[in-house]
Amino acid sequence: MIRGIHKGAVYIFFSALLSALNGAVAKILGDDLSALEIVFFRNLFGVVLILTALRITPSSHQGGELKLLILRGLFGFSAMLLFFYTITTIPLAEAVTLNKTSPLFVAILAFFLLGERLDFKGVFSLLIGFFGVVLITKPFGMEVGLPHLLGLIGGFLAAAAYTTIGKIKDIYDSRVIVLSFMGTGVVVPLLLFAIAHFYAPENLDFLLSPFIMPTTSKSWLLLVLMAITATLSQWLLTKAYSSGKAGIVGIVSYIIIPFSLFFGVMLGDNIPDLPTMIGIVLIIIAGLMVRKG
Repeated sequence: MIRGIHKGAVYIFFSALLSALNGAVAKILGDDLSALEIVFFRNLFGVVLILTALRITPSSHQGGELKLLILRGLFGFSAMLLFFYTITTIPLAEAVTLNKTSPLFVAILAFFLLGERLDFKGVFSLLIGFFGVVLITKPFGMEVGLPHLLGLIGGFLAAAAYTTIGKIKDIYDSRVIVLSFMGTGVVVPLLLFAIAHFYAPENLDFLLSPFIMPTTSKSWLLLVLMAITATLSQWLLTKAYSSGKAGIVGIVSYIIIPFSLFFGVMLGDNIPDLPTMIGIVLIIIAGLMVRKG
């Protein structure tokens, strides 16, 4: 029988595999749909699945921290939107790696907001991670691309979302936590679609884009597949952070990067050049150092 930390590691392993597959599907859909539409449909189907599960087996948890539940939803939705945007504009492995900078942001926020000390190992890991980001974004002699910058912001927001899970894991059913995230991912896009109908500047296309109903059977099949894999991945992610120590779970979660590299190459991404590959490895090392610290 799998227990404690080991159970969390198993949950996160399969969550990472499904998440990488989900990213691959989103990359394919990016040829026909905007990132905002992908987020909307992904969460719409997910909400239906979660509500069905809750109706069959209602939650017995007490709840009581509605503000934190809403924050989880907002942080999670924002991180997802930026993540899907980067997936559709840069290679899958790079987008996933930038999203996995979240442990570095957790360490920085803990230092400035919570007063937690950063020892030499912590500072060194942050420097390694920052250098890895530089190698991936390649800013020398050119502007850092907007997708890379948004990918980093997405990593920050993902860190905030994961933090809220730890605060509410004992008072809310894991399905309710996922529902808060997916419900936000339905309501907010509807508002943004409405705004985009009147105001949609090109430089904000990742946030404001008009709604276009998918017309091909291929798109609908991929959307259903994405909803199923995404819902299962989010449920497993929430179970992982609720079942094992966050540090151990976070370490295992980095397996999503080789998964994503494999799927990305299968979809036509170039194999990362040497600087990018070194950058990916450095970010993984930095993340592992922070997790263990």
